Amino acid sequence: MGRGTRGKLRIYLGSAPGVGKTYAMLSEAHRRVERGTDCVVAFVEHHDRPRTEVMLHGLEQIPRKELAYRGTVFHEMDVDAVLLRAPAVALVDELAHTNVPGSRNAKRWQDVEELLGAGIDVISTVNIQHLESLGDVVDSITGVRQRETVPDEVVRRADQIELVDMSPQSLRRRMAHGNIYKSDKVDAALSNYFRPGNLTALRELALLWVADRADEYLQEYRGEHNIRSTWQARERIVVGLTGGPEGRTLIRRAARLAEKGAGGEVLAVYIARSDGLTAASPKELAVQRTLVEDLGGTFHHVIGDDIPAALLEFARGVNATQIVLGSSRRKTWQYMFGPGVGATVARESGPDLDVHIVTHDEVAKGRGLPVARGARLGRSRIVWGWLTGIGGPALLALVLTHTHSDLGLANDMLLFLSLTVAAALVGGLLPALASAAFGSLLLNYFFTPPLHLWTVADPRNIVAIVIFVGVAVSVASVVDLAARRTHQAARLRAESEILAFLAGSVLRGDTSLEALLERVRETFAMESVALLEREGDTAPWTCAASVGTQSLGRPEDADVDMPVGDHLALALTGRVLPAEDRRVLAAFAAQAAVVLDRQRLQSEADTARALAEGNRIRTALLAAVSHDLRTPLAGIKASVSSLRSEDVDWSPEDQAELLAGIEEGADRLDHLVGNLLDMSRLQTGTVTPLIREIDLDEVVPMALVGVPDPDLNVDLDVPETLPMVSVDKGLLERAVANVVENAVKYSPPDKPVLVSASTLGDRVELRVVDRGPGVPDEAKDRIFEPFQRYGDAPRGAGVGLGLAVARGFTEAMGGTLGAEDTPGGGLTMVLTLRAATRTTPDTAPEAVRTAGQAAGQAAGPQRGRHA
Repeated sequence: MGRGTRGKLRIYLGSAPGVGKTYAMLSEAHRRVERGTDCVVAFVEHHDRPRTEVMLHGLEQIPRKELAYRGTVFHEMDVDAVLLRAPAVALVDELAHTNVPGSRNAKRWQDVEELLGAGIDVISTVNIQHLESLGDVVDSITGVRQRETVPDEVVRRADQIELVDMSPQSLRRRMAHGNIYKSDKVDAALSNYFRPGNLTALRELALLWVADRADEYLQEYRGEHNIRSTWQARERIVVGLTGGPEGRTLIRRAARLAEKGAGGEVLAVYIARSDGLTAASPKELAVQRTLVEDLGGTFHHVIGDDIPAALLEFARGVNATQIVLGSSRRKTWQYMFGPGVGATVARESGPDLDVHIVTHDEVAKGRGLPVARGARLGRSRIVWGWLTGIGGPALLALVLTHTHSDLGLANDMLLFLSLTVAAALVGGLLPALASAAFGSLLLNYFFTPPLHLWTVADPRNIVAIVIFVGVAVSVASVVDLAARRTHQAARLRAESEILAFLAGSVLRGDTSLEALLERVRETFAMESVALLEREGDTAPWTCAASVGTQSLGRPEDADVDMPVGDHLALALTGRVLPAEDRRVLAAFAAQAAVVLDRQRLQSEADTARALAEGNRIRTALLAAVSHDLRTPLAGIKASVSSLRSEDVDWSPEDQAELLAGIEEGADRLDHLVGNLLDMSRLQTGTVTPLIREIDLDEVVPMALVGVPDPDLNVDLDVPETLPMVSVDKGLLERAVANVVENAVKYSPPDKPVLVSASTLGDRVELRVVDRGPGVPDEAKDRIFEPFQRYGDAPRGAGVGLGLAVARGFTEAMGGTLGAEDTPGGGLTMVLTLRAATRTTPDTAPEAVRTAGQAAGQAAGPQRGRHA
């Protein structure tokens, strides 16, 4: 490999000492050497184990470096010698080892980092108890503190990790037979560190750690094989969002909770009131939507005026197990209006829902004014405004008269004036005006001489009351005007954020038409939204796309319609929008028209691409016919001409040989023509599978009939206990035959192809494993394209349709066909089919081992292969 790039690190992770890490590493080294890889032993410690020592034979070993320390000579890995030798692969045992003082580095994993930096691939070993984060756990289990550790991040950065596992009973038997320690140490080891409980706990630690490391691979695997069912019990965590900045903290906290459970799912939900534009910042909600989707969760928008009830209804509707809420942003005095959403949800959640209240930086800082509400006040604020404007002065007059407080007319007026200002702040202008009028009457009757009469004796008091009314009305008007201007500014800000979002989506081109209509429905709290179009002024309307519960046929049937040109309209149902909302709706409508045009242009581009692909296939077909089909015809023609020749007296042996050549050429021609016809059916979409339930062990042997010497070239391992599969028998037989024939063609004569089957959740996997030259990762998809010959595939070996037909038939039956590297070299074809009946998923240890083996596949020297 080139030394300009960093080398790759492969680690064999053991659950306990003696499980066979070093043996597995040396076995891999022998396999690579057999393939011609330049592989050396930089440092391997066999610990006087005979079987491990034997595995060192035949491998080049770099001499160790001798270091004297406290009167004793130690042998360490000679990093300089390895760098000077510059092999392709270096074997370095015991990654967590601490080097003797005076060495180049303090820890062996630092030596490995140098080798990787020099472009050398490294294969190493480490036990689970040597991981730094598990030191305390291992100490509490075994009573032995590990002095030599390696940072977890070093192991996690490895390109491949393979778990070397063994049951406690098997490991103890190996120990008792003297395969790990000498006989004088066996009894002590079995009664201390190697107790069954210790080994079981260490094994569980290893399985959990590797399972966490393999989670990304498993998710990718499930996606590639279209596996949608849940393999294990799942935690569903609902995150309640307010649209405030604390939402990001809540989402991340919920994601961490989900990671602790197998297959945890995060659902973020925002509850919007049905009163115009949503009360949260559209920009902040867009950021939180992106965050939760990046973390693998989903974002939901729900309409509901009773937020706690709507949140609980949503959580129970999705079978949630936990709810995550943030501590209230309300100030202390605001709790007089109610206990808050968090306390209400916690009280009414019941025993089936756990509620987590998460603290954040915005606690008790106040909600502030709503960002996106209109100038209209809500019903609750208007009611409180009238109560403050009418009930407040009456209550104040009652208190002042019964306490016989003589504060003076000026102070009484100030108290009543404060209630008028409060009414203006809460309920607007009308409650404030009513408060001013009612307050002046109470001042006149109760506090202006003569008392308890509606007359005023002192002209100065008349002036005071008139001034009070004027000041009250003026203050109320100013306060109400300021509140309205604030709300208008907030609306304009919300509109600008929405328009900025639309502009960004136009530039990125990443919004589908359905997603855009869903955003319209969420923004304006509507029941349904549809984009209608017609070809002419008198043509009927048709629905281009819609979201929601109701479908519309005409713009006239909608509560709100927004025309876009002469032949396109955006129709909404749910409520009538105020005029100020239509400005933003017009921008949404224009964007919907742009997205619709973009989708149609994309469809036309796809059609043109399909036509270009058809032209490419026709060109490739002509090239294939010009050679691959004429070759067997030429052989048949030559043999027939020879047999018909009257000038030559052919012996029976010669005649038999010529007839065999004719038969072979006819078989090749029949196979090529059959693949061409199959590919034609796939291209035209005329393949109609007849799905029925059959046993896999009935089909696979029949598919091997056409394989040369199947008894010698194929090892079959298809258990009879496998569940039945839902397939078309003929299509499956043809697909398996093509895959196996391709594998036999490239596998060495002395290494038969392995055909094995196993269950995986509600699927059945058929794996065809060969030990041939393999295919690099970038070409694994290309070999399934029609008329493709990869690398040095010889001419005359086929038109390159076998694997393309196999994948097409498999996908027609609802399955998948993909390629993976074979551990140790070669290629593995994985054919995944639907099981007829649901089966029990693999146990956790087997699932983890499968993931570890897949993650530990080595990429050996690659040669050519064609479909």
